[in-house]
Amino acid sequence: MSSRSVTDRLRAAGERVTAQRIQIAEALAASGRQISAQDLYAQLRRERPGIGRATVYRTLEALVSAGVARRLELDGHVSAYVACRPQHHHHLSCDRCGRVEEIGEDVIAPVAARVADDLGFQIDDARIDFYGLCASCAAG
Repeated sequence: MSSRSVTDRLRAAGERVTAQRIQIAEALAASGRQISAQDLYAQLRRERPGIGRATVYRTLEALVSAGVARRLELDGHVSAYVACRPQHHHHLSCDRCGRVEEIGEDVIAPVAARVADDLGFQIDDARIDFYGLCASCAAG
């Protein structure tokens, strides 16, 4: 995820663009997996001792608002975050290794269409996350 993309998406969402927000977004993207706010904070703190916990937590919420990141629900009502591309998509989240894969709207659209047809429900938006084991963890 480029810092230009993050900057553009934050601005488009009406969020402030700061060097710390860019650094946090880049660290989230570099993790390559779902990561809790606390774990991301601990990781960033090793590299940038002056960064505050509240800054990381607030920035993650700003990134979610801007569509740069997504909040996933883990066991025990713990939130984890994952960097996201701009196109609408959904997630496959591995409970064992934390790997997150994006799946496109083309996979979910037929299910949404069936729900709309069968139940007469008008769907305006959908965010679907599947939790389980990735292929590597399931095979291991």
